[in-house]
Amino acid sequence: MAMKKLLVASLLLSSSMAQSAEQFVVDDIRFEGLQRVTLGAALLQMPVRVGDNVDDGDISGMIQSLFASGNFEDIQVFRDGNTLLVQVQERPTIASITFSGNKAIKEEQLTENLDASRVRIGESLDRTTLSKIEKGLEDFYYSVGKYNATVQAVVTPLPRNRADLKFVFTEGVSAEIQQINFIGNNVFSDEDLRDKFKLQSEVSWWNFFADKKYQKQVLAGDLETLRSMYLNNGYLKYRLDSTQVAISPDKKGVYITLKVDEGEQYKVDSVQLRGNLLGKSAELEALVAINSGDVYSGAEVTALEEALKRKLGELGYAYPQVNTMPDFDDDNQQVTLIINVEPGKRIYVRNIAFSGNTSTKDEVLRREMRQMEGSWLNSRSVERGKERLSRTGFFETVDVQTVRVPGTDDQVDLQYSVKEANAGNINFGVGYGTESGISFQAGIQQDNFLGTGNRFGINAMMNDYQKNVSLEYRDPYFTLDGISLGGKVYYNEFEASDANISDYTNQSYGASLTWGFPFDELNFFEFGLGYDHNKISNTQEYYQIEKFKQIHGFDRGDNVIDLDDFNWSVSWTRNNLNRGYFPTAGNHQRASFRMTVPGSDAQFFKAQYDVRQYFPLTEDHDYSLLLRGRVGYGNGYGTTDNGSDQLLPFYENYYAGGFSTLRGFRSNTVGPKAVYLDYSGGGNNPDLIGSDDAAGGNAVALASMELIVPTPFASLEVRNQIRTSVFVDAGTVWDTEYDLRDSDGLYIHDYSDPSLIRASYGAALQWMSPMGPLVFSVAKPIKKYEGDDEEFFTFTIGRTF
Repeated sequence: MAMKKLLVASLLLSSSMAQSAEQFVVDDIRFEGLQRVTLGAALLQMPVRVGDNVDDGDISGMIQSLFASGNFEDIQVFRDGNTLLVQVQERPTIASITFSGNKAIKEEQLTENLDASRVRIGESLDRTTLSKIEKGLEDFYYSVGKYNATVQAVVTPLPRNRADLKFVFTEGVSAEIQQINFIGNNVFSDEDLRDKFKLQSEVSWWNFFADKKYQKQVLAGDLETLRSMYLNNGYLKYRLDSTQVAISPDKKGVYITLKVDEGEQYKVDSVQLRGNLLGKSAELEALVAINSGDVYSGAEVTALEEALKRKLGELGYAYPQVNTMPDFDDDNQQVTLIINVEPGKRIYVRNIAFSGNTSTKDEVLRREMRQMEGSWLNSRSVERGKERLSRTGFFETVDVQTVRVPGTDDQVDLQYSVKEANAGNINFGVGYGTESGISFQAGIQQDNFLGTGNRFGINAMMNDYQKNVSLEYRDPYFTLDGISLGGKVYYNEFEASDANISDYTNQSYGASLTWGFPFDELNFFEFGLGYDHNKISNTQEYYQIEKFKQIHGFDRGDNVIDLDDFNWSVSWTRNNLNRGYFPTAGNHQRASFRMTVPGSDAQFFKAQYDVRQYFPLTEDHDYSLLLRGRVGYGNGYGTTDNGSDQLLPFYENYYAGGFSTLRGFRSNTVGPKAVYLDYSGGGNNPDLIGSDDAAGGNAVALASMELIVPTPFASLEVRNQIRTSVFVDAGTVWDTEYDLRDSDGLYIHDYSDPSLIRASYGAALQWMSPMGPLVFSVAKPIKKYEGDDEEFFTFTIGRTF
């Protein structure tokens, strides 16, 4: 039967109702066009049922309900007698999603954004949602200055009511700042104000932080910087009257005009603390560093508020309210700062919990805590616990959260979350380094052995110049109050010539025992006793070795020297680095002194001081400056059996060169050279012949300046495991005990001159790889001397930083 009347017809994504006021009773409901959606599911979406008395308003509501299901792109309703015929066009199913032309936005970010809008493979395609996504993406491009950018969602129909969805991006170029103009400024010049902006119309090559490309968010930050500049110079009533951003017709240039009202400069009349001062007004007032007559500074006021909050936090008041209310004296351009203090309730810690430590035992983390359960919350102690966990080196990241206990207003729980670092492993493998050649290593090295926080190692290693076997163990909490106990035994074979040192072979073994105790939170002292046996053989006839043989009673022809040394040592370490794993702020110092006991075959001492200082250059510590230094000195003490003065043994000499000391120079080659003895002329007075073979010295001085920068192309997941830097190294090694001249009285080598400083520059990459620590550097000497061996490239795997 032909359909008698069109009741309601809908266009794409909209509907319109034919004029009819006639009501009728629905005898049947039929659907046409259903494919993916079942008949039952469609009927459940309809408010109209068979037997209902309906009119045009009911039909309109039915269409709206069907559209609301999200399954249909077009709906048409017809009446055939008392039968409703519903013709539908289902929304296509998304078969694939692709992107083209996107460079500023990664595909992962786009996929996450689409997924949040339920635009994903297998879902139905909603064109209204696509329009909103297109506009949102274009708005993003506009916010970063890409005003020519367009985003188009292209839908390609496929069989079985499916569709391919492709987003086509035309990003264009970012609009650049052409001019930044100021109106109303009299106190500060346009140049002074522009210097505070990250956005610049002209950028010098050395200004890494400035940018000519317009970005809305960066401009907002610059405007806040401008406001802070005025407030920090006493202009409390400064305001920004208007901000005008004009775009050139080709949408490639931006002109910014700012109208400011500077106001008058105010000075501080007085600072008054009010509110509940907890009977500690003297302690709180001592924190006030703002004096009467000072020019008002917003930064100083903020710092004072934070200092008061920290002090209250240390007293257990975790949520204090500290607000500064200025009282203006406009006639005298003065302001009284009234600081209202409301400490709130004292907060107590109920529980301290840890998460993320899958290998490390809870007790290892808990013993680093300075905040105790059951006591009031001390913000300084909480932060100190976080710092101590970071310094252990067991964790890549450490975070802490303070969570209120439900149902109470004076209790909190502390939740420390950590991400464990690779503190060691069981290894058997092959490494390579430009300095050590191919190396074979096997053993167990764990700084966090079985999650106990103890250090344990059994290692065997062999490379071009060394064979070593060692066993070591250290318990940093041998007693509950932090007394540490450790020990080590070792056997070592060292071939000096393969390490770029004048030839000799040293077979040594020994043992040591160390005790340590903390003096306070930052300072640690350690004492040790040790024994070393050295068997020196295959020595070349050069002056430094022959001199050592002579004073110890060995003949020139003796090719084997056996020495037994007992020693004691003491060291001091101060560590306030922000973390033990790739630190970015803080200081680390270590001074050590080692001395053989009287009666040892070689009586000598060595003293050394090392320092590292990190200065964060940005708030998020992406950029940091590292200053590093080392000074060392050693010498003999007492006399030998034949009355000669003791010397520092040649096998204890200092050396420099290589990635761990002075990059850009071959390992151990910087410093004094060997002077060989030539007896070919007859007699007992040999000629002295200089060489380029390294001999080392008894004094060393090293310095380094390193700029740590974000690693290019490194994802957020690996950023904490990799470090990139550019550096300048400088250093020298010399000897205070030798004054070597030839038969004509001319110096063979100036051993006693510490001014023979070498220097280099380059870049370095450090990565905690699955194969072990990896170090890579490229360096070039900028100051060297005759006989120095330079090395442009260094690389090593499996060695400690």
